[in-house]
Amino acid sequence: MDILKIDNLQTNLSKMSVKKITVIGSGTMGNGIAHVCAQFGYEVSLADISQPALDKAIQTITKNLDRQVQKNAITEEVKSQTLQNIKTFTDINDCAPSSDLVIEAASEDFNIKQKIFKQLDEICAPHCILASNTSSISITKIAAITKRADKVIGMHFMNPVPVMKLIEVIRGYATSRETTDLIFEVSKTLQKIPVEVNDYPGFVANRILMPMINEAIYTLFESVSGVREIDTVMKLGMAHPMGPLQLADFIGLDVCLAILKVLHDGFGNPKYAPCPLLVNMVTAGYLGVKSGEGFYRYEAGSKELVVSGMFK
Repeated sequence: MDILKIDNLQTNLSKMSVKKITVIGSGTMGNGIAHVCAQFGYEVSLADISQPALDKAIQTITKNLDRQVQKNAITEEVKSQTLQNIKTFTDINDCAPSSDLVIEAASEDFNIKQKIFKQLDEICAPHCILASNTSSISITKIAAITKRADKVIGMHFMNPVPVMKLIEVIRGYATSRETTDLIFEVSKTLQKIPVEVNDYPGFVANRILMPMINEAIYTLFESVSGVREIDTVMKLGMAHPMGPLQLADFIGLDVCLAILKVLHDGFGNPKYAPCPLLVNMVTAGYLGVKSGEGFYRYEAGSKELVVSGMFK
């Protein structure tokens, strides 16, 4: 990342109406979003109901900033300023009311998002834009909970947020052009590439990605080939940087299952039905990287990719 570009983008923030951003949820996506927003000069409030989770998030952001320094992508000064730009809160009432943009990155569960957006609509200033980092849940459905549907939008960042360039910008049925244009500008100040998407199940990324992952799981389920072999075919044959089964582990098998259910329910098409193997693995607690085992085993400090014992 060009340090001069970072400085130029930070000076351009004065021209925009978004200065303060609240990020709700300090997990993998939330801390990544907070990281990039703070790095490019925004005042960021990172909110989570768990103080230990917030402490862990700051540790993760610090480590990721250290990697950027080591790669000469940023200076120590930028790292220090980024951390200074982030404040943590366990109550959104203490930060969201003064924000210009709130980005929700909580669990991929509509009931949880429903409560959050209802509260945000009540406490945030009238001009504040409410965005969701949801990977599949309808923006129109979320917006209907509020009295500001024109200011509700999707900002689907890719993981890992500090590295991946894409943001899917999802317009709900009532999202205004002004809101969409402003979110495009914010996305560009983060050195991301925004792509406008209409609100249909799975949007673009997951409508295409999840059926591929599901088919890879079916291929394993039907004993066509093994875990490593399936991933090798897709990496060497299709030039994918990561095989679909390893990618599913990285995303989280529970998240994959939740998105497939949204696709299946939304379209009513059996082609989106989750593979029974995926359902069983999630039920048994094999969620991938986050649980330590999915299609592969993940041990702290180990860089070797080992196939899970259940598939050997």
